[in-house]
Amino acid sequence: MGYIEKNLMDGESILYNGKLHRVVFLWPIIWFIIALMFFCGGTDTAVAGGLLTLIAILTGIASFINYTTSEFGITNKRVIAKVGLVRRKSLEVLLNKIEGIQVNQSVLGRILGFGSITVSGTGGTKDPFHKISAPLEFRKRAQEQIVVMQESK
Repeated sequence: MGYIEKNLMDGESILYNGKLHRVVFLWPIIWFIIALMFFCGGTDTAVAGGLLTLIAILTGIASFINYTTSEFGITNKRVIAKVGLVRRKSLEVLLNKIEGIQVNQSVLGRILGFGSITVSGTGGTKDPFHKISAPLEFRKRAQEQIVVMQESK
């Protein structure tokens, strides 16, 4: 049971679950490829290759923890996001308090299907979350639910 399921209010149900994109593993892969190049260079560069392998492993572990512990969800009442395990960043905004959801995507993000979302709530709060998989779908689902709530009033 994840963060979102544990923090549901009475009568609240999850309509959409988002997650981080696998691009969070890009840097560990890059470090590992560089380490392999150092190992192929001979015994003189083996120490540097070992150090870069250690860096690849450490950044890979950090990326894996971040990937598995991040949750993004839309319920029939709120938008909920949580990133991190030890250092946690969370956001819970009632749908009727959302002024907008901004999506930012780089060229690579558009090609691979990831980006950043920034939820703007009343009172000027703006909380960005980066490397979200399918950010346009997340925004679309949230906007659909906001319309459903407004029509049911």
